[in-house]
Amino acid sequence: MNKPLRRIAIFCGLLVLTLLLRDNWLQYVKADSLREDTANRRVTIARYSTPRGDIIVDGSPITGSTASSSSGLNDLKYKRTYKNGPMWAPVTGFASQAFGATQLENLEDGILTGNDDRLFFRNTLDMITGKQKSGGNVVTTLNAAAQKAAYNGLKSQGGKGAVVALDPSTGKILALASYPSYDPSAFAGTSDTDATAWKKLQKTYNPNDPMLNRALRETYPPGSTFKVVTASAALENGLYNSADQATNSPLPYVMPGTTTELKNEGNIPCKNATMRIALQYSCNTVFGKIGADLGNAKMLAEAKKFGFDAQQFTPVRSSASVFSNDMNQSQTALSSIGQYNTAATPLQMAMVASAVANDGKLMKPYMIDKLQSPGLDTISQTDPQELSQPLTSSNAQILQSMMETVVKDGTGKNAQINGVTVGGKTGTAQHGVENSENPYAWFISYAKLPDGSKPVAVAVVIEDDQANRDDISGGGLAAPIAKSVMEAVINSKK
Repeated sequence: MNKPLRRIAIFCGLLVLTLLLRDNWLQYVKADSLREDTANRRVTIARYSTPRGDIIVDGSPITGSTASSSSGLNDLKYKRTYKNGPMWAPVTGFASQAFGATQLENLEDGILTGNDDRLFFRNTLDMITGKQKSGGNVVTTLNAAAQKAAYNGLKSQGGKGAVVALDPSTGKILALASYPSYDPSAFAGTSDTDATAWKKLQKTYNPNDPMLNRALRETYPPGSTFKVVTASAALENGLYNSADQATNSPLPYVMPGTTTELKNEGNIPCKNATMRIALQYSCNTVFGKIGADLGNAKMLAEAKKFGFDAQQFTPVRSSASVFSNDMNQSQTALSSIGQYNTAATPLQMAMVASAVANDGKLMKPYMIDKLQSPGLDTISQTDPQELSQPLTSSNAQILQSMMETVVKDGTGKNAQINGVTVGGKTGTAQHGVENSENPYAWFISYAKLPDGSKPVAVAVVIEDDQANRDDISGGGLAAPIAKSVMEAVINSKK
Protein backbone atom coordinates (compact mmCIF):
# COMPACT_ATOMS: atom_id res chain seq x y z
CA MET A 1 0.00 0.00 0.00
CA ASN A 2 1.41 3.37 -0.97
CA LYS A 3 1.90 6.08 1.60
CA PRO A 4 -1.16 8.30 0.77
CA LEU A 5 -3.53 5.32 0.91
CA ARG A 6 -2.00 4.20 4.23
CA ARG A 7 -2.59 7.65 5.71
CA ILE A 8 -6.21 7.68 4.55
CA ALA A 9 -6.74 4.17 6.01
CA ILE A 10 -5.26 5.24 9.38
CA PHE A 11 -7.38 8.38 9.41
CA CYS A 12 -10.56 6.43 8.64
CA GLY A 13 -9.65 3.91 11.34
CA LEU A 14 -9.26 6.73 13.86
CA LEU A 15 -12.66 8.12 12.85
CA VAL A 16 -14.29 4.71 13.38
CA LEU A 17 -12.54 4.35 16.77
CA THR A 18 -13.73 7.82 17.79
CA LEU A 19 -17.31 6.97 16.81
CA LEU A 20 -17.12 3.72 18.77
CA LEU A 21 -15.77 5.54 21.84
CA ARG A 22 -18.47 8.18 21.55
CA ASP A 23 -21.17 5.56 21.12
CA ASN A 24 -20.00 3.65 24.19
CA TRP A 25 -19.75 6.89 26.19
CA LEU A 26 -23.34 7.75 25.37
CA GLN A 27 -24.72 4.23 25.86
CA TYR A 28 -22.96 3.31 29.09
CA VAL A 29 -21.41 6.30 30.85
CA LYS A 30 -24.09 8.91 30.05
CA ALA A 31 -27.06 6.57 29.75
CA ASP A 32 -28.53 7.24 33.19
CA SER A 33 -28.18 11.02 33.07
CA LEU A 34 -29.65 11.18 29.56
CA ARG A 35 -32.51 8.89 30.53
CA GLU A 36 -33.34 11.08 33.56
CA ASP A 37 -32.85 14.43 31.85
CA THR A 38 -36.09 16.41 32.12
CA ALA A 39 -35.47 17.80 28.63
CA ASN A 40 -35.65 14.27 27.25
CA ARG A 41 -39.20 13.87 25.96
CA ARG A 42 -38.87 10.11 26.25
CA VAL A 43 -38.74 10.48 30.05
CA THR A 44 -42.16 12.11 30.09
CA ILE A 45 -43.56 9.65 27.55
CA ALA A 46 -42.33 6.71 29.65
CA ARG A 47 -43.71 8.25 32.85
CA TYR A 48 -47.22 8.48 31.42
CA SER A 49 -47.29 5.60 28.93
CA THR A 50 -48.94 3.24 31.44
CA PRO A 51 -51.00 3.74 34.60
CA ARG A 52 -48.73 4.73 37.50
CA GLY A 53 -48.59 2.60 40.60
CA ASP A 54 -50.25 3.99 43.71
CA ILE A 55 -49.33 5.69 46.93
CA ILE A 56 -51.01 3.71 49.71
CA VAL A 57 -52.38 4.81 53.10
CA ASP A 58 -53.92 2.30 55.52
CA GLY A 59 -54.11 -0.27 52.74
CA SER A 60 -56.00 1.97 50.29
CA PRO A 61 -54.69 4.05 47.37
CA ILE A 62 -54.87 7.82 47.62
CA THR A 63 -53.81 8.16 43.97
CA GLY A 64 -54.97 6.79 40.63
CA SER A 65 -54.55 7.13 36.86
CA THR A 66 -56.99 7.94 34.09
CA ALA A 67 -56.79 8.01 30.29
CA SER A 68 -55.43 11.37 29.18
CA SER A 69 -57.19 13.66 26.73
CA SER A 70 -54.86 16.64 27.15
CA SER A 71 -54.31 18.76 24.03
CA GLY A 72 -54.25 15.79 21.69
CA LEU A 73 -50.83 14.63 22.89
CA ASN A 74 -51.27 10.95 22.05
CA ASP A 75 -47.88 9.95 23.44
CA LEU A 76 -48.99 10.83 27.01
CA LYS A 77 -51.59 8.15 27.52
CA TYR A 78 -52.39 8.46 31.23
CA LYS A 79 -52.49 11.25 33.76
CA ARG A 80 -52.45 11.20 37.55
CA THR A 81 -55.52 11.53 39.77
CA TYR A 82 -55.72 12.10 43.53
CA LYS A 83 -58.28 11.32 46.22
CA ASN A 84 -58.69 14.18 48.71
CA GLY A 85 -55.80 15.85 46.89
CA PRO A 86 -55.43 18.95 49.11
CA MET A 87 -55.32 16.84 52.28
CA TRP A 88 -52.60 14.52 50.96
CA ALA A 89 -50.58 16.94 48.78
CA PRO A 90 -47.86 17.51 51.45
CA VAL A 91 -47.29 13.75 51.40
CA THR A 92 -47.67 12.83 47.72
CA GLY A 93 -46.45 15.96 46.01
CA PHE A 94 -47.66 16.03 42.40
CA ALA A 95 -47.04 14.28 39.09
CA SER A 96 -47.94 16.55 36.18
CA GLN A 97 -47.52 15.94 32.46
CA ALA A 98 -46.64 19.61 32.02
CA PHE A 99 -44.86 20.59 35.25
CA GLY A 100 -42.94 17.50 36.36
CA ALA A 101 -43.14 15.74 39.72
CA THR A 102 -42.29 16.47 43.35
CA GLN A 103 -41.93 14.71 46.69
CA LEU A 104 -42.92 11.01 46.78
CA GLU A 105 -44.18 11.18 43.20
CA ASN A 106 -40.71 12.28 42.14
CA LEU A 107 -38.47 10.41 44.59
CA GLU A 108 -40.15 7.05 43.88
CA ASP A 109 -40.93 7.72 40.22
CA GLY A 110 -39.03 4.61 39.11
CA ILE A 111 -41.17 2.33 41.27
CA LEU A 112 -44.43 4.09 40.37
CA THR A 113 -43.75 3.97 36.63
CA GLY A 114 -42.32 0.45 36.71
CA ASN A 115 -38.97 1.61 35.33
CA ASP A 116 -36.91 0.96 38.48
CA ASP A 117 -34.06 -1.51 37.92
CA ARG A 118 -35.38 -3.59 40.83
CA LEU A 119 -38.41 -4.40 38.67
CA PHE A 120 -36.30 -5.71 35.77
CA PHE A 121 -37.22 -9.40 36.13
CA ARG A 122 -40.89 -8.57 36.64
CA ASN A 123 -40.89 -6.39 33.51
CA THR A 124 -39.07 -9.09 31.54
CA LEU A 125 -41.67 -11.67 32.57
CA ASP A 126 -44.50 -9.31 31.58
CA MET A 127 -42.84 -8.74 28.19
CA ILE A 128 -42.62 -12.49 27.58
CA THR A 129 -46.23 -13.11 28.61
CA GLY A 130 -47.52 -10.06 26.74
CA LYS A 131 -48.85 -8.41 29.89
CA GLN A 132 -48.90 -4.60 29.96
CA LYS A 133 -46.15 -3.12 32.10
CA SER A 134 -47.44 -1.48 35.28
CA GLY A 135 -46.00 0.44 38.18
CA GLY A 136 -45.32 -0.65 41.73
CA ASN A 137 -46.73 0.88 44.91
CA VAL A 138 -45.38 3.14 47.64
CA VAL A 139 -46.85 2.08 50.98
CA THR A 140 -46.71 4.92 53.48
CA THR A 141 -46.66 5.04 57.29
CA LEU A 142 -49.48 7.62 57.33
CA ASN A 143 -52.62 7.21 59.43
CA ALA A 144 -55.68 8.33 57.44
CA ALA A 145 -57.73 9.30 60.51
CA ALA A 146 -54.87 11.35 61.97
CA GLN A 147 -54.27 13.10 58.65
CA LYS A 148 -57.94 13.97 58.35
CA ALA A 149 -58.04 15.35 61.89
CA ALA A 150 -54.90 17.41 61.24
CA TYR A 151 -56.07 18.85 57.92
CA ASN A 152 -59.61 19.60 59.07
CA GLY A 153 -58.28 21.19 62.25
CA LEU A 154 -56.05 23.53 60.27
CA LYS A 155 -58.81 24.28 57.79
CA SER A 156 -61.23 25.19 60.59
CA GLN A 157 -58.81 27.86 61.81
CA GLY A 158 -58.92 29.56 58.43
CA GLY A 159 -55.33 30.78 58.56
CA LYS A 160 -52.07 29.06 57.68
CA GLY A 161 -50.28 26.32 59.53
CA ALA A 162 -49.02 22.77 59.70
CA VAL A 163 -49.26 19.58 61.73
CA VAL A 164 -46.83 16.68 62.08
CA ALA A 165 -47.54 13.52 64.08
CA LEU A 166 -44.95 10.82 64.77
CA ASP A 167 -44.88 7.39 66.36
CA PRO A 168 -42.20 7.99 69.04
CA SER A 169 -41.07 4.36 69.20
CA THR A 170 -40.36 3.99 65.47
CA GLY A 171 -40.20 7.45 63.89
CA LYS A 172 -43.10 6.66 61.55
CA ILE A 173 -44.83 9.79 60.29
CA LEU A 174 -48.53 9.40 61.07
CA ALA A 175 -49.75 12.79 59.85
CA LEU A 176 -48.18 15.51 57.70
CA ALA A 177 -50.62 18.32 56.97
CA SER A 178 -50.15 21.82 55.61
CA TYR A 179 -52.74 24.55 55.05
CA PRO A 180 -53.65 26.17 52.74
CA SER A 181 -53.04 23.36 50.29
CA TYR A 182 -53.75 22.51 46.64
CA ASP A 183 -55.26 19.75 44.53
CA PRO A 184 -52.55 18.05 42.42
CA SER A 185 -55.26 16.75 40.07
CA ALA A 186 -55.98 20.32 38.92
CA PHE A 187 -52.81 20.52 36.81
CA ALA A 188 -51.99 16.85 36.19
CA GLY A 189 -52.49 17.21 32.41
CA THR A 190 -51.31 19.61 29.71
CA SER A 191 -54.50 21.49 28.82
CA ASP A 192 -55.06 25.22 29.05
CA THR A 193 -57.16 24.55 32.15
CA ASP A 194 -54.22 22.81 33.81
CA ALA A 195 -51.91 25.69 32.94
CA THR A 196 -54.36 28.22 34.40
CA ALA A 197 -54.70 26.20 37.61
CA TRP A 198 -50.91 26.00 37.92
CA LYS A 199 -50.52 29.74 37.45
CA LYS A 200 -53.10 30.53 40.13
CA LEU A 201 -51.19 28.42 42.67
CA GLN A 202 -47.85 30.18 42.26
CA LYS A 203 -46.78 32.53 45.04
CA THR A 204 -46.61 35.43 42.58
CA TYR A 205 -50.38 35.20 42.13
CA ASN A 206 -51.32 33.67 45.49
CA PRO A 207 -49.50 35.19 48.50
CA ASN A 208 -50.80 32.39 50.73
CA ASP A 209 -48.43 30.10 48.80
CA PRO A 210 -50.56 26.93 48.95
CA MET A 211 -47.81 24.86 47.32
CA LEU A 212 -45.43 25.48 50.23
CA ASN A 213 -45.09 22.38 52.38
CA ARG A 214 -45.19 24.16 55.73
CA ALA A 215 -44.75 20.93 57.69
CA LEU A 216 -41.29 20.29 56.20
CA ARG A 217 -40.02 23.39 54.43
CA GLU A 218 -41.11 26.38 56.57
CA THR A 219 -39.20 27.37 59.70
CA TYR A 220 -40.85 29.40 62.45
CA PRO A 221 -39.64 30.81 65.75
CA PRO A 222 -40.76 28.00 68.08
CA GLY A 223 -41.39 30.29 71.02
CA SER A 224 -41.96 28.63 74.37
CA THR A 225 -42.13 25.10 72.93
CA PHE A 226 -38.32 25.35 72.73
CA LYS A 227 -38.23 25.53 76.54
CA VAL A 228 -38.52 21.74 76.44
CA VAL A 229 -35.09 21.64 74.75
CA THR A 230 -33.73 24.14 77.30
CA ALA A 231 -35.06 22.08 80.22
CA SER A 232 -33.43 19.01 78.67
CA ALA A 233 -30.10 20.88 78.43
CA ALA A 234 -30.37 21.90 82.10
CA LEU A 235 -30.93 18.30 83.18
CA GLU A 236 -28.31 16.77 80.87
CA ASN A 237 -25.64 19.24 81.96
CA GLY A 238 -26.41 18.90 85.66
CA LEU A 239 -27.46 22.51 86.13
CA TYR A 240 -30.58 21.19 87.86
CA ASN A 241 -31.22 17.58 88.81
CA SER A 242 -34.97 17.41 89.28
CA ALA A 243 -38.22 18.98 88.19
CA ASP A 244 -38.93 20.30 91.68
CA GLN A 245 -35.58 21.84 92.61
CA ALA A 246 -35.74 25.63 93.01
CA THR A 247 -33.86 27.45 90.25
CA ASN A 248 -31.65 30.47 90.69
CA SER A 249 -34.03 32.81 88.85
CA PRO A 250 -34.28 36.41 90.07
CA LEU A 251 -37.21 38.63 89.19
CA PRO A 252 -36.74 40.97 87.48
CA TYR A 253 -34.04 39.30 85.38
CA VAL A 254 -31.71 41.60 83.44
CA MET A 255 -30.02 39.83 80.55
CA PRO A 256 -26.19 39.67 80.85
CA GLY A 257 -24.31 42.54 79.25
CA THR A 258 -27.46 44.62 78.84
CA THR A 259 -29.81 46.82 80.81
CA THR A 260 -32.82 45.00 79.29
CA GLU A 261 -35.19 43.01 81.45
CA LEU A 262 -36.47 39.73 80.09
CA LYS A 263 -40.22 39.92 80.65
CA ASN A 264 -42.76 37.23 81.51
CA GLU A 265 -46.31 37.18 80.17
CA GLY A 266 -48.46 38.48 83.04
CA ASN A 267 -48.06 38.18 86.79
CA ILE A 268 -46.93 34.57 87.13
CA PRO A 269 -44.87 32.84 89.89
CA CYS A 270 -41.45 32.78 88.23
CA LYS A 271 -39.06 34.02 90.93
CA ASN A 272 -36.74 31.10 91.78
CA ALA A 273 -39.44 28.79 90.43
CA THR A 274 -38.83 25.08 89.98
CA MET A 275 -38.54 23.92 86.38
CA ARG A 276 -41.93 22.21 86.74
CA ILE A 277 -43.62 25.47 87.76
CA ALA A 278 -41.62 27.41 85.19
CA LEU A 279 -42.78 25.10 82.38
CA GLN A 280 -46.35 25.08 83.70
CA TYR A 281 -46.56 28.88 83.61
CA SER A 282 -44.03 29.30 80.77
CA CYS A 283 -41.56 31.55 82.62
CA ASN A 284 -39.27 33.34 80.18
CA THR A 285 -37.00 34.49 83.00
CA VAL A 286 -36.29 30.97 84.25
CA PHE A 287 -35.51 29.39 80.91
CA GLY A 288 -33.76 32.45 79.51
CA LYS A 289 -31.39 32.44 82.50
CA ILE A 290 -30.86 28.67 82.16
CA GLY A 291 -29.73 29.23 78.58
CA ALA A 292 -27.44 32.09 79.56
CA ASP A 293 -25.98 30.09 82.47
CA LEU A 294 -25.29 27.04 80.30
CA GLY A 295 -23.88 29.14 77.47
CA ASN A 296 -24.15 28.94 73.71
CA ALA A 297 -21.97 25.85 73.24
CA LYS A 298 -23.93 23.59 75.59
CA MET A 299 -27.29 24.81 74.35
CA LEU A 300 -26.21 24.30 70.73
CA ALA A 301 -24.95 20.80 71.47
CA GLU A 302 -28.27 19.81 73.04
CA ALA A 303 -30.31 21.37 70.20
CA LYS A 304 -28.25 19.43 67.65
CA LYS A 305 -29.01 16.17 69.47
CA PHE A 306 -32.69 16.88 68.84
CA GLY A 307 -31.98 17.42 65.14
CA PHE A 308 -31.42 21.18 64.88
CA ASP A 309 -28.97 22.52 62.28
CA ALA A 310 -29.43 19.47 60.02
CA GLN A 311 -31.79 18.65 57.19
CA GLN A 312 -34.02 15.63 57.65
CA PHE A 313 -34.89 13.24 54.82
CA THR A 314 -38.20 11.45 55.25
CA PRO A 315 -37.33 10.72 52.32
CA VAL A 316 -38.79 14.11 51.29
CA ARG A 317 -36.26 16.73 52.40
CA SER A 318 -37.07 18.91 55.38
CA SER A 319 -35.39 22.28 55.87
CA ALA A 320 -32.83 22.49 58.65
CA SER A 321 -34.02 24.04 61.89
CA VAL A 322 -31.72 26.65 63.39
CA PHE A 323 -30.02 27.26 66.71
CA SER A 324 -27.18 29.69 66.16
CA ASN A 325 -23.51 29.53 67.12
CA ASP A 326 -21.32 32.38 68.39
CA MET A 327 -24.06 34.09 70.42
CA ASN A 328 -23.39 36.11 73.55
CA GLN A 329 -25.20 35.37 76.82
CA SER A 330 -28.17 37.65 76.23
CA GLN A 331 -28.66 36.33 72.70
CA THR A 332 -28.42 32.79 74.05
CA ALA A 333 -31.04 33.67 76.68
CA LEU A 334 -33.47 34.83 73.99
CA SER A 335 -32.72 31.84 71.77
CA SER A 336 -33.33 29.49 74.70
CA ILE A 337 -36.95 30.66 74.92
CA GLY A 338 -37.41 30.10 71.20
CA GLN A 339 -36.84 33.66 69.98
CA TYR A 340 -33.91 35.65 68.47
CA ASN A 341 -32.50 33.44 65.65
CA THR A 342 -34.04 30.16 66.75
CA ALA A 343 -36.26 28.68 64.04
CA ALA A 344 -37.84 25.26 63.66
CA THR A 345 -39.96 23.27 61.25
CA PRO A 346 -43.09 21.57 62.60
CA LEU A 347 -41.33 18.26 61.91
CA GLN A 348 -38.47 19.34 64.14
CA MET A 349 -40.71 20.20 67.08
CA ALA A 350 -42.59 16.91 66.66
CA MET A 351 -39.17 15.24 66.92
CA VAL A 352 -38.55 17.07 70.21
CA ALA A 353 -41.83 15.84 71.69
CA SER A 354 -41.21 12.37 70.29
CA ALA A 355 -37.74 12.04 71.85
CA VAL A 356 -39.03 13.05 75.28
CA ALA A 357 -41.95 10.62 74.99
CA ASN A 358 -39.64 7.80 73.89
CA ASP A 359 -37.59 8.01 77.11
CA GLY A 360 -34.90 10.16 75.51
CA LYS A 361 -34.34 8.21 72.30
CA LEU A 362 -34.95 10.08 69.03
CA MET A 363 -35.94 7.88 66.09
CA LYS A 364 -35.35 8.93 62.49
CA PRO A 365 -38.65 10.17 60.99
CA TYR A 366 -39.82 8.41 57.83
CA MET A 367 -43.00 8.13 55.77
CA ILE A 368 -42.37 5.15 53.45
CA ASP A 369 -43.07 1.81 55.10
CA LYS A 370 -42.27 -0.30 52.03
CA LEU A 371 -42.06 -0.39 48.25
CA GLN A 372 -44.04 -3.01 46.36
CA SER A 373 -43.77 -4.55 42.91
CA PRO A 374 -46.85 -4.57 40.64
CA GLY A 375 -47.48 -8.07 42.00
CA LEU A 376 -47.45 -6.66 45.57
CA ASP A 377 -44.17 -8.34 46.45
CA THR A 378 -42.08 -6.30 48.89
CA ILE A 379 -39.07 -4.76 47.15
CA SER A 380 -37.74 -2.93 50.20
CA GLN A 381 -38.86 -2.39 53.78
CA THR A 382 -37.90 0.54 56.02
CA ASP A 383 -36.51 -0.46 59.40
CA PRO A 384 -36.75 2.03 62.30
CA GLN A 385 -33.44 3.72 62.97
CA GLU A 386 -32.22 5.55 66.07
CA LEU A 387 -31.06 9.05 65.19
CA SER A 388 -29.68 10.19 68.55
CA GLN A 389 -30.12 10.14 72.35
CA PRO A 390 -30.76 13.77 73.36
CA LEU A 391 -31.32 12.87 77.02
CA THR A 392 -31.08 9.91 79.34
CA SER A 393 -34.11 7.80 80.16
CA SER A 394 -34.25 9.15 83.72
CA ASN A 395 -34.04 12.77 82.58
CA ALA A 396 -36.66 12.11 79.88
CA GLN A 397 -39.03 10.82 82.55
CA ILE A 398 -38.44 13.97 84.62
CA LEU A 399 -39.26 16.08 81.57
CA GLN A 400 -42.34 13.96 80.87
CA SER A 401 -43.65 14.69 84.35
CA MET A 402 -43.12 18.43 83.72
CA MET A 403 -44.93 18.34 80.36
CA GLU A 404 -47.78 16.37 81.90
CA THR A 405 -48.16 19.08 84.54
CA VAL A 406 -48.49 21.66 81.73
CA VAL A 407 -51.53 19.81 80.37
CA LYS A 408 -53.01 18.87 83.75
CA ASP A 409 -52.64 22.21 85.52
CA GLY A 410 -51.05 24.69 83.13
CA THR A 411 -51.44 26.33 79.74
CA GLY A 412 -52.13 23.09 77.85
CA LYS A 413 -55.44 22.07 79.42
CA ASN A 414 -57.20 22.11 76.03
CA ALA A 415 -55.24 18.99 75.06
CA GLN A 416 -56.58 16.83 77.90
CA ILE A 417 -58.05 13.45 76.84
CA ASN A 418 -60.21 11.34 79.13
CA GLY A 419 -58.41 8.22 80.30
CA VAL A 420 -55.14 9.26 78.62
CA THR A 421 -52.11 11.03 80.10
CA VAL A 422 -51.04 13.87 77.86
CA GLY A 423 -47.79 15.81 78.07
CA GLY A 424 -47.38 19.05 76.18
CA LYS A 425 -46.03 22.55 75.88
CA THR A 426 -47.66 25.64 74.47
CA GLY A 427 -45.87 28.41 72.63
CA THR A 428 -46.79 31.87 71.36
CA ALA A 429 -43.86 33.00 69.25
CA GLN A 430 -43.15 36.64 68.46
CA HIS A 431 -43.24 37.55 64.78
CA GLY A 432 -42.18 40.63 62.83
CA VAL A 433 -39.95 43.60 63.59
CA GLU A 434 -40.31 44.42 67.31
CA ASN A 435 -43.14 41.85 67.50
CA SER A 436 -45.27 43.98 65.17
CA GLU A 437 -47.12 41.11 63.46
CA ASN A 438 -49.47 38.50 64.86
CA PRO A 439 -47.55 35.80 66.78
CA TYR A 440 -47.41 32.14 65.85
CA ALA A 441 -49.38 29.72 68.02
CA TRP A 442 -47.58 26.44 68.81
CA PHE A 443 -48.35 23.26 70.69
CA ILE A 444 -46.25 20.11 71.02
CA SER A 445 -47.48 17.03 72.84
CA TYR A 446 -47.57 13.28 73.25
CA ALA A 447 -50.18 10.83 74.53
CA LYS A 448 -49.49 8.07 77.07
CA LEU A 449 -51.98 5.20 77.38
CA PRO A 450 -52.79 3.34 80.63
CA ASP A 451 -50.46 0.49 79.60
CA GLY A 452 -47.56 2.99 79.44
CA SER A 453 -47.27 3.01 75.64
CA LYS A 454 -46.93 6.33 73.84
CA PRO A 455 -48.34 5.88 70.32
CA VAL A 456 -48.16 9.47 69.09
CA ALA A 457 -46.31 12.78 69.42
CA VAL A 458 -47.62 15.90 67.69
CA ALA A 459 -46.51 19.40 66.74
CA VAL A 460 -48.97 22.06 65.58
CA VAL A 461 -48.24 25.60 64.41
CA ILE A 462 -50.85 28.20 63.45
CA GLU A 463 -50.16 31.52 61.70
CA ASP A 464 -53.24 33.70 61.38
CA ASP A 465 -52.81 37.24 60.07
CA GLN A 466 -56.51 38.01 60.46
CA ALA A 467 -57.07 36.88 64.04
CA ASN A 468 -57.40 39.23 67.00
CA ARG A 469 -53.89 39.39 68.46
CA ASP A 470 -55.20 38.86 72.00
CA ASP A 471 -56.93 35.64 70.91
CA ILE A 472 -53.75 33.96 69.63
CA SER A 473 -52.21 31.37 71.93
CA GLY A 474 -50.78 27.91 71.60
CA GLY A 475 -53.21 26.57 74.17
CA GLY A 476 -56.20 28.22 72.50
CA LEU A 477 -55.56 27.59 68.79
CA ALA A 478 -53.06 24.76 68.46
CA ALA A 479 -53.77 22.46 71.43
CA PRO A 480 -57.30 21.45 70.30
CA ILE A 481 -55.92 20.34 66.93
CA ALA A 482 -53.19 18.30 68.62
CA LYS A 483 -55.83 16.71 70.82
CA SER A 484 -57.96 15.64 67.84
CA VAL A 485 -54.92 14.14 66.08
CA MET A 486 -53.87 12.21 69.18
CA GLU A 487 -57.42 10.93 69.65
CA ALA A 488 -57.53 9.80 66.02
CA VAL A 489 -54.35 7.73 66.43
CA ILE A 490 -55.51 6.25 69.73
CA ASN A 491 -58.93 5.33 68.36
CA SER A 492 -57.41 3.74 65.25
CA LYS A 493 -55.50 1.31 67.49
CA LYS A 494 -58.59 0.06 69.32
